Amino acid sequence: MASSSGNSSGSTQLQNSGSEGDLQHLMDQRKRKRMQSNRESARRSRMRKQQHLDDLMGQVTQLRKDNNQILTSINITAQHLMNVDAENSVLKAQMEELSQRLESLTEILNYINSSNGVFETHEPNNTLLHHHQASASADHNSFINPWNLLYVNQPIMATADMLHQY
Repeated sequence: MASSSGNSSGSTQLQNSGSEGDLQHLMDQRKRKRMQSNRESARRSRMRKQQHLDDLMGQVTQLRKDNNQILTSINITAQHLMNVDAENSVLKAQMEELSQRLESLTEILNYINSSNGVFETHEPNNTLLHHHQASASADHNSFINPWNLLYVNQPIMATADMLHQY
């Protein structure tokens, strides 16, 4: 009996060592699976990170392109504004010159009318005669009056180059 109990305890040890070996093998296998799974997860994470980085680089490129287009548009608009401002300054100067000429001509006409002594009457028969006399007198005075000669067909001299101080 002793031998049978020795056998049985030896066989239990073999079974235990076999079970422990199987258990160790099972644990090693699970560890390898976990390591493989972790490697695969890390690889996917790196791929996602790389994809995100590529997306961000694409956005940077697109934003730089958009920014350059906006800057170009701003520069064109600024140049257009400068041209419009220069043209506006020329037009203001021309308007001022024309206003002064109109004022001078109005003064000349007032002077001619007041110095001629020509007054229109409301009589129908005399209106044509007085108008003819006033025209003849005005024509005669236009050659005599030096004020008339100053503004005859003078061009407007304002240019953009003259107005840079504005």
